[in-house]
Amino acid sequence: MLSLADVEDARQRVDEVARHTPLELSTTFSGLTGAEVYMKLETFQRTGAFKIRGAANRIGTLSEANKQRGVVTASAGNHAQGVALAATRAGVDSKIVMPEYAPVSKVKATRSYGGEVVLHGVDYDDAQTRAHEIEQQEQREYVHAFNDERVMAGQGTMGLEIVEDLPNFDTIVVPIGGGGLISGVATAVKGRLKDVRVIGVQASGASSAAASLEKGEVQELDSVDTIADGIATRAVGENSFEVIRERVDEIVTVSDETIALAVTQLLERSKTLVEGAGAVPLAALLEDAFEYEDGERIVTTLCGGNIDLNTLTTVIIRGLVQMGRYLKIRTELKDRPGALQGLVDVITRYDANIYSVSHDRTSRDIAVNAADIELELETHDQEHAAKIVAGLEDNGYVIEILS
Repeated sequence: MLSLADVEDARQRVDEVARHTPLELSTTFSGLTGAEVYMKLETFQRTGAFKIRGAANRIGTLSEANKQRGVVTASAGNHAQGVALAATRAGVDSKIVMPEYAPVSKVKATRSYGGEVVLHGVDYDDAQTRAHEIEQQEQREYVHAFNDERVMAGQGTMGLEIVEDLPNFDTIVVPIGGGGLISGVATAVKGRLKDVRVIGVQASGASSAAASLEKGEVQELDSVDTIADGIATRAVGENSFEVIRERVDEIVTVSDETIALAVTQLLERSKTLVEGAGAVPLAALLEDAFEYEDGERIVTTLCGGNIDLNTLTTVIIRGLVQMGRYLKIRTELKDRPGALQGLVDVITRYDANIYSVSHDRTSRDIAVNAADIELELETHDQEHAAKIVAGLEDNGYVIEILS
């Protein structure tokens, strides 16, 4: 099984490529949760995510013959970029298979780092199947995204940095997709600090590790569905599962709604852009997904910031809905002069800002002399949004809340 010595041995190879990223105390999230919350900002890592660590260690241990043949891998995006950059720096040809629906930004970034991108399948597992076909056809060395002890050891160097920067903490919260990151980090942290609690977090729509621990063996999901594409894997690795079972204290899940809230609050309050997979540790704190004490020193590993801008727009809207800062409603008006103005006047009395108005006379669901109205409103909080809806209803409007 992966050992602390393996992680320490990876350190030099990783340090040649990756950065030692900041670990910062967040007064904002400490105040919101009552804990002493630290953020490991792997968002500032080269390629924008922790994956460069494992890739650098794996490629750094290749034989000369394997370097000549080149490497192949499958990835939803972050591992792809890490392998492409690490391989290019080592003079190794890389071919990366990504799902057809991988974020455009991650595909472009992978190509910019020198990797040849092949798009195949709907998710990581489909891409992995194609990558293994290429492995056999072209005799390339396969670089697994997580189920490889050399990759896990490279990811574990993040844990070494955390222990060096903060030698005394109580709990560390780590995302789980395939399990490579948490395996390496748990090995490093518990190898140095025996009493630290390790909490793993998955999106509820991709909770293979939680199911696997419950059953005592790796469970593969039929499908995954989450905005946290970086951890959207159907199953944890066999090797990483063994480490998780021995060294991870608890695994919890969080909803996409709370992930979106965490991403939005990190942007607004900490001025930090974090992708969905990287925000799940903070989401677990915001959702009270695990128990902790007031003043407990908790490290959240914000492991990546590579979020597609189109996805970010959707995530921000969902986050604002969770915060009560965005309200979308529908109502029906008589199709006559002044009807829309009357509706707007009521909204104005409640100090709401109107983002947009959609006015439709042609809907089959309304009377011939009526119009269907949808409004997007900027609101202050949940209480303010509720007052607006109640005020409209008091003035005779039938309101349907869309989001």
